[in-house]
Order: sequence, then C-alpha cells, then structure tokens
Amino acid sequence: MTLLGWVQIAIALVVITLLVRPVGAYIHSVFEGRKTFLDPVLGPVERLLFKLLGVDPEKEMGWVGYVMRLLLLDFAFMFFGYVVLRLQGHLPLNPVGVPSMRPDLAFNTAVSFATNTNWQAYAAETQASNLSQMLVMPVLMFTSATSGLVMAIGFMRGLSRHNSQEMGNFYVDFIRAALRVLLPICLVVAIILVPMGVMQTTKAPIKVQTLEGGTQEIPRGTVSSWVALEHVGNNGGGFFNANASHPFANPSPITNILLVILMLMIPTALTYTLGRYLGSARQGWIIFVALLLMFMIIVGLTYGFEASGNPKLNKLGIDARAGNMEGKETRNGVAGSTVFGATTVAATTGSVNSAHDSYTPMGGMMLLSGMMFNTLFGGCGAGMLNILMYVIFTVFIAGLMVGRTPEFRGKKIEGREVKLAVIALLAHPLCILAFTAISMAVPSARSAILNKGPHGITEIAYAFTSTTANNGSAFSGLAATSTYFNVTTGFAMLIGRFVIIIPLMAVAGSLGRKPLVPESEGTFPTDNLLFAGLLVGIIIIIGALTFFPVLALGPLAEQFTFF
Repeated sequence: MTLLGWVQIAIALVVITLLVRPVGAYIHSVFEGRKTFLDPVLGPVERLLFKLLGVDPEKEMGWVGYVMRLLLLDFAFMFFGYVVLRLQGHLPLNPVGVPSMRPDLAFNTAVSFATNTNWQAYAAETQASNLSQMLVMPVLMFTSATSGLVMAIGFMRGLSRHNSQEMGNFYVDFIRAALRVLLPICLVVAIILVPMGVMQTTKAPIKVQTLEGGTQEIPRGTVSSWVALEHVGNNGGGFFNANASHPFANPSPITNILLVILMLMIPTALTYTLGRYLGSARQGWIIFVALLLMFMIIVGLTYGFEASGNPKLNKLGIDARAGNMEGKETRNGVAGSTVFGATTVAATTGSVNSAHDSYTPMGGMMLLSGMMFNTLFGGCGAGMLNILMYVIFTVFIAGLMVGRTPEFRGKKIEGREVKLAVIALLAHPLCILAFTAISMAVPSARSAILNKGPHGITEIAYAFTSTTANNGSAFSGLAATSTYFNVTTGFAMLIGRFVIIIPLMAVAGSLGRKPLVPESEGTFPTDNLLFAGLLVGIIIIIGALTFFPVLALGPLAEQFTFF
C-alpha cells in the first residue's frame, strides 16, 4: 500500500460525498415537476414530447399499471435489439461485413443491454456492426438506465405517500429521467472526456505498421459518448472488448478517478433523493453513511489484498512490494485498479479496467462479495430497490426486538410487505447458486473452465453472480460464449432484473395505501447511527449465511494454496 494509493481513494470518496446533496436534490426536483436551472432549455422540449405522445402529466397510475408499462417498454426495446442483431449482416453501416449474430448470442446480447447488465458475450470489435454499435447497444444502455431510475422514483413515492393507490405516471417519469437527468449529464461528461484523451470520431478503423513490420487495424469510434453513458448510467458495456482498460476509453489516472465518481454519482445521490421524498434528509444521510461504510470496507480490503501480492513470490526471493500487478495496467497501478474494481461491483456497472480473474483469491472474493450483497449503492435506480428491501428487513427485525409492529417513517411493515420482500431477497441467491450448481454438473460447462480446482468454481460463480446482479463484469477465465452459457446467463439477467423488481414495486404500492401512524415511545428510530449499524449488520449476516459455502469452495480454498 502507498500514500498515493490512499489519496486516490480519498479523492473519489470526498467528491462523491460532496455530490450527494446537489445531485440528489436536482433529481427530486425533476421528478416532482419543480423548477430547475435547465427549465428554459428542456421545459419546452418536455412539453412538446408530452403533447406528441399524448401523455397527461397530471394522470397517475397504480403500481400495477406503472410496472406493466415499464415491462412492456423494456421488452419492446429488447425485441428491437434482438431483431437488429439477427439481421445486422444484411443491414447497412457494416463496412467490414460482420455477419449476423446467431440466435443464442443475439438473445444474450439483447437481454444483457436491456436489463442494464451489459454482459458482453460477443467480441465488440468483430461481432457487432457499426449499425449495432450505434443503434442497438447505446439505445438499450440509455433506456435500461432510464427504467432503473424510474423504478427507484416509483418506489420512493410509494413510501412517501399515504392512503393513495397511485405512484405517479410512468411515461412522465421516463421522459424526465431521460431528458432531464441522463441526457444532460452524459452530454457534459462526453464533452469533458474528449480533451482528457478519450476518443470521439466517426472515422473508420486505421491501419498502422507494427514494430515487426506487419500491419494492424485499430478500431476507432464514438468512444467518449459511449463511455459517458456507460458509467453515468451504470451500464458497463465497453465500446472496446478491453473496456476501461483500453487507452482510448480510459487514458490516464485522472480519467480513471473521474469514471469512478461517475459510476457512483447517481446511486449515491438517490439516498438524498429518498430523504427528500420521506421529508427527512437525515434519513437519507443515515442510509448513505451505512452504504458508504460497506463500500469503504470492500475498497480497503480489496486494495489490501492486492497490495500484499502473492506471498509465494517472497518465498522465492522476489520483491512483491509492488503488489499483484498481473492483469492490471501500469498507468492505473494497484490502487487505481482496485478502487475501480470495487466501484464497478458496488455500483453494478460492470466496466472493468483490470482483469478480475488475475486478482488474488481474497481480492477476487471481495469483488464477488460486492455483487452477492447486491446492495452497495447498486446500479442507476434499480440498486435503490435492493437497498430499501434491506431497510424493510432491518426495520422488521428491529421491530421484533422491541416487541411491536415494525414501522418505517410512519408506515407499518406487516406480513404482506415482508413476504413480498422475501421473494425478492431469495430470487437473487437462488438464481446464482442454482445455475452455479447446475453448471458444475454439466460436462460442457465444466470444460469451459480454463483454471481447474477452486479457481474454476469461482469463475462459474462469478459469471452467474455478475449476470444475476445485472453487473456485467467478467472473471475472464471462463469461456462463457457457448450456447449453454448464452442461454443460462440470459435467463439469469432476466431473473435478476424483473423477478426482483416486481415484488418490490408491489411492496411500494402496498405501503402507499397505508395511513400514517403517529410516532410513540415504542417507535424504533431509523434516522440514527444505531439504525445504520443494524442495516450494515443485516446485509452482512444475510449475505454471509447465503453465500459462505460457495465462497469457501472457491476463493477461500484457493487462498490456502498460497501457504
């Protein structure tokens, strides 16, 4: 570990914390139709879109109507992406003659980008045409991030309202999320990235002469705009297969820190937005503190394990003080790589600037654990639902401890809400563990493991954890491009996105119909550090009890081979 490494981490954490209030307040104002500084520019555009689409901003929907419209729109975009990918070989803007994707790969890719996962089973430079790279992936990245943000806002409204069956207008929220939040932020970020060295061009690939005297074709494209959307929207799918380790996408330590900040900007700000909806900024800050603590633990441990390197090198007389640099870019180093890796799993972004497969067993376990918890801020909007699910469990358990019906911000948490939350809670580990177990029993799946033993188990578990958590990062040591993996990871992404959000949105609808209960002496306060500690404890305990066996068989067992 070095002082410079800790300084990089500290800069990212401080900037993120400073952005929580202004960004969170802006998001709240946008969705509640309040005046913002962008009204003179975006107000007329918003009203025009409402008029053209026949949207009445005053008409609201119940949770069922809200969710049904979300599902219909998401699956429509998913189908659109699938069709284009299947036909890309016969469509224009395909100068190098990229063939159409086979059915299983097109299914996996369309589902991946439509669920905000961006798991890339295809080789971006050789298996996607220019048309697909411009029309399918960015569109689905944008709409999936927008849908996630809309889900979070709908849930917050359900918590904040009482005696109401409505949680807003989905179309109004969708347009505002796209037009007033994601679009302006991505536009500004894309402009900022260009002078920092991130490529932005529509020119064709360039041929260069190598040192050996041969020629090599280097792909080029609209990388800056892609990188902005990739990180602001917590998508993670890279323009290049090397993702954020590619010098055209992440050229320096400065852009590396900036991308870390962008990945966490909206997820962290939503804690303050939640506080605004609940009428208690303190409540939002307490949840932020709890999640920040967990994030700092993941970052610190990952950095510590990678900075320690492989102890076997010391036994061989090799100086390992530089840490484990295998699979990491020298311009980022151990600190820049580990804080980026921890952020990409905490914010379920999936963008990577190093090979996670090359991390030490314990460093890799930290990244795997971040996705298994699935609540360390999470992705753009959708992560807030997982956070609030754990808040409900914490309130429920705390209520049992004080011997009365649990309450959260004046709403009683009763059997219906707990049962729905349990369905959402169990869907995540059941999907991961079931697919991992099945894959270990399927010969063709086992043959895709490039590293046998405990590391191979970690590779399988990482693949299904990443896809179920809608993260999208890969462990790299698994040849997960077969029909089997394309289909199974595709279904894992669908389960991780929709089987979890539907019961949670039902919880929001149920809470919105309830009357407010006045506080009493027996009410358990949820806006203090005690509650923050309980929330962290519940998340860790549930995660450990659920996933410890597979971690013991994978990274923990591999760690013992170091001694």
